[in-house]
Amino acid sequence: MHLPSRRAGVRLTLLYGALLVASGAVLLALTYLLVLRFPADRVLVDGAEAGMGAGADASNGRSGGGVPGVRPAARSGDVFARLQEQASRQHADQLRELLVQSGVALAVMLVVSAVLGRLVARRVLRPLRTMTGTVQRISAHTLHERLALQGPADELKEFADTVDGLIGRLEGALHSRRRFVADAAHALRAPLTLEHTLLRETLTDRDATAETFRASSERLLEISRRQARILESLLALAGSHRGLVHREELDLAPLAEWALHIARPESERHGLRVSAAVAPAPVTGDPALVQRLVSCLVDNAVAHNRPGGRVEITTAVRDGHAVVSVANTGDPVAPEQVHRLFQPLRRVGRTADDGHPGLGLVIVHAIALAHDAVISARARADGGLAVEVAFPRRTVRDRDLRKGADDIGQLDKGTALH
Repeated sequence: MHLPSRRAGVRLTLLYGALLVASGAVLLALTYLLVLRFPADRVLVDGAEAGMGAGADASNGRSGGGVPGVRPAARSGDVFARLQEQASRQHADQLRELLVQSGVALAVMLVVSAVLGRLVARRVLRPLRTMTGTVQRISAHTLHERLALQGPADELKEFADTVDGLIGRLEGALHSRRRFVADAAHALRAPLTLEHTLLRETLTDRDATAETFRASSERLLEISRRQARILESLLALAGSHRGLVHREELDLAPLAEWALHIARPESERHGLRVSAAVAPAPVTGDPALVQRLVSCLVDNAVAHNRPGGRVEITTAVRDGHAVVSVANTGDPVAPEQVHRLFQPLRRVGRTADDGHPGLGLVIVHAIALAHDAVISARARADGGLAVEVAFPRRTVRDRDLRKGADDIGQLDKGTALH
């Protein structure tokens, strides 16, 4: 039955009241049927008294009442007929009285059911009202608050704990976004400040020549390229956080070869020795994001290396996972500082003016998270870093079965960093 009211309390009150009234009506109906089935013309007579009366009448030569010529059985039959008729009338009167009394009881039950239903509904909804008030008070500035519902481990307690977990993930995601925005603003402010300083010095220099203007323009062009790289990295990171919209089957091996081809001029300029051991490693994912992940791994290994160093890249299938791993030589990295490399704009043992925005491994982390991949990173003993990304080998059918929208809680799902 569709109820016009949308308030849960009214709906629960009507539901509980209707159930109680229906139960009372069924009980009264059963009682009425049981009484109705009882024989209405059954008369109970004491057999001893009946025998004594008949014997006395026979010894006197009379039949009940002393009427001559009438057998005792006839008089006895008339008495029983009158008793049966009287019993039937009494039974009908009792049924009518039972109906009247049942109607009164049902009316009283209706009022009592409404009161009890309201009390029960308020009792059931009290924790929900408390949780609703707490959630309404929580804002972006008070995400540290929790419902913290006390009581038995029932469905309401489970729901409150789920909401607390969601609020915790929202708090973590909001804190991460705020920190990222602040770091991104700091990274963009530095080249803008340098650009402003160069322009001001050039314009205020009265002895500036064409060569001076040319040198300043080249420096400004390099700063512009650096800003473009930062913005491109920020856009890629934002795109990876939106989740996967498109998936298809692809192979990591050709993606690794393409990334090495693109990075060859830079690696040759630094005199790096590049070795590749690529084998087929099929995965299911977004081709653009996976290609960006492999490119970021290779670019990071080339950019943060030492002259004459090494870069090693491998693709393979291992333990049911499609794996791409990139290792490089470079400056020593403390093992306890490795996880900081996957945080936005965190530089460990790197200069802030190396021309790289520091977002490569952050983008790798975000893309791996969107693909449910696992990242393993370790500092090499002779300097540098070794990073491995293991993708689950899903087919297109597996993807269709698990397809769903990524939400903000996915940001804190915890991609493993070993």
